[in-house]
Amino acid sequence: MSDNVKVSCDSLPDEIVTQILIRLPIKSIITCTSVCKAWKSLIQNPTFIFTHLHHSINNNHYLFFRFYGVEEDIIEKYTLYNDNDFILHTRFDFPLEPQNKDDPIFRVVGTCNGLVCLSDDLYIYTNEFFLWNPCVRKFVKLPYPNLTYHPDRLFRASIGFGFDAETNDYKVVRMLSLVVDHNDDLDIEIDRPEVEVFSLATGEWRKVTSFLPPICTLMEDREPQTFVNGALHWLAFRSTGDDNLVHFVLVFDLGDETFCEILLPELLNYPGYGRIQLRTYVSVYGNSIALFQSRDSDYSEYEIIWVMKEYGVASSWTKVLTIDYQDQGWATGSRRNGEVVFESYEWQLFSLNLETREKKDLRISSRTHTFVDSYDESLVLLDKAANSAVTY
Repeated sequence: MSDNVKVSCDSLPDEIVTQILIRLPIKSIITCTSVCKAWKSLIQNPTFIFTHLHHSINNNHYLFFRFYGVEEDIIEKYTLYNDNDFILHTRFDFPLEPQNKDDPIFRVVGTCNGLVCLSDDLYIYTNEFFLWNPCVRKFVKLPYPNLTYHPDRLFRASIGFGFDAETNDYKVVRMLSLVVDHNDDLDIEIDRPEVEVFSLATGEWRKVTSFLPPICTLMEDREPQTFVNGALHWLAFRSTGDDNLVHFVLVFDLGDETFCEILLPELLNYPGYGRIQLRTYVSVYGNSIALFQSRDSDYSEYEIIWVMKEYGVASSWTKVLTIDYQDQGWATGSRRNGEVVFESYEWQLFSLNLETREKKDLRISSRTHTFVDSYDESLVLLDKAANSAVTY
């Protein structure tokens, strides 16, 4: 490298260089790590990565899409669209793309600060998990979890992913429930779930023992996780005897790793004995949560959407919309502004403002197992050593 380049690298204070670099596209920032040792050290510093992330969150808004389908060939696409005009921003090369129908199919658990959490439990449990940053082309394969059950035991394993702002750490939460069939309709818990947490900072799984969850069963084990306000949220229920069930939102705070419950609104036909709901799950809605309850009648299938107007206050649940699947489609994700992304019967995506009912055509075609979430480009994992993250 020439002396002129070395001088230019050292001629500006780090504060000014930082403000210049964080405004560059991700690919340009990574290229700058090859300019000189000083810039490489600066860019891979956790402080720079943190500063760049906050600049990205405040200025660049994207939607992350994952499409999957099997036709003549296996099709698995990961793409990023601008959240304002829905123009394609970039396509990502997926390092674990299946080559044949026998390869594992990965499910997106969730996204957070540019990281994508992947699990290969879409159809079966094989306990393979990855944290992937497609922007920097690095991923971390998580070690095999500690909690396992014998294959003959019936259990549910639910995965969550989020960021602990108190320790500046990314955590994957795995919750296992032993269950038993009840009249071939419903799985009923036989014990309180066991919980383990993977910490990206330590690279290890550890069992949660200081604060145990209540005896309950999570209603859906393969729904996209709901991470908001520093906590993960699942729909859960427990039996009170005499075929009665209590339903609630189970909340796990990633900071102090404690559990709490949020009561659900009074809904008809909970998943329980007798008539079974098609699908009921909780999702992010701005800085709060929304409840999506799929139901079927003798004439149509439809979805009821409830919004918690004030986070954590059960009395603020408000029913905002009932959607007929044949007319509108079904919810598949959300935008940063709170609009819900729907998938039509024609495999077209559109967003809907639940307050104004304004509908926007995203001009994007979907496939089966579509995942949609707001996304922030980041440099997370860029500072990880070769034995911690794999570059492809």
